[in-house]
Amino acid sequence: MYYVYAIFNETHNKIYIGQTGDLNSRIELHNKKIFSNSYTARFDGEWRLIHKEEFPDRKEALKREKQLKSYQGRKFIRKLI
Repeated sequence: MYYVYAIFNETHNKIYIGQTGDLNSRIELHNKKIFSNSYTARFDGEWRLIHKEEFPDRKEALKREKQLKSYQGRKFIRKLI
């Protein structure tokens, strides 16, 4: 299974959308700033999960991730905050 997810940093009012095969460990990595050059590591404060979708394979997850990163997709995610 693969997941497309959206996390939110309330301190900076920022959203990040991504995909992974292991959702729990990925969110933990974002919060621990393991990816030092990543978008999420630039901001202090906690990243919390606000949306997730499950897909049977990575191809479908990548397709949905691209949709959510579009203008309409980001509007949809913003409504969840």
